[in-house]
Amino acid sequence: MKKIIYKKIDKKTIGQLPQVHFQGKIVVVMSEQEAEKAIDYLLTREKLGIDTETRPSFRKGERHKVSLLQVSDEDICFLFRLNFTGITPAIKRLLENKEVPLIGLSLQDDIMSLQGREKFTPGNIIDIQNIVHEIGVEDMSLQKLYANLFRQKISKRQQLTNWDSDVLNDKQKGYAALDAWACLQLYNEIQRLKTSQNFELIIQSNETTEQVVSSEAKKATSASSK
Repeated sequence: MKKIIYKKIDKKTIGQLPQVHFQGKIVVVMSEQEAEKAIDYLLTREKLGIDTETRPSFRKGERHKVSLLQVSDEDICFLFRLNFTGITPAIKRLLENKEVPLIGLSLQDDIMSLQGREKFTPGNIIDIQNIVHEIGVEDMSLQKLYANLFRQKISKRQQLTNWDSDVLNDKQKGYAALDAWACLQLYNEIQRLKTSQNFELIIQSNETTEQVVSSEAKKATSASSK
């Protein structure tokens, strides 16, 4: 049975979908020594999902440096508290490495933010926005792409919280980890669909898409409750 995906998913249908949560281990990195150990592990992985978070600005002209770098494999996400450590030599080594792909979404913005702390030459970087067109999808946001390919909702409630806090709460940590991990899952699924061609791309009106997604969401919720 072919997987149904959409050229564009209607945003208002996303609210009907079950919410996805990061189920892996989260490790908060607060020192240069911890960063060195974490990077040694991460550079043994096949590929990694990455993302960043920055304290939001609510006043005109106010800008903050990037607070957090999230790097995840399939099972563990490391949260590098850059507001405490800065870009350490180990973190720079990861960002400049040419072997292990670092996969994210709208990475130009993340790279610019990271370079605002310290200049580096990006290594093996893959932006999902540059490859998703290969399966005919035009959605560009993480939330829409994940809903389109996996029929699950990524909540954005923690996005505008204070990422410079002395201690990140559990909701912040879960949100941050999920974004990096989700990039890895999206990349894997795009590659699987591209290789297998076992999908059907639907180009429909928003109303029809909403009806189909609503039906799929009900089935997913029913299956998860059994």
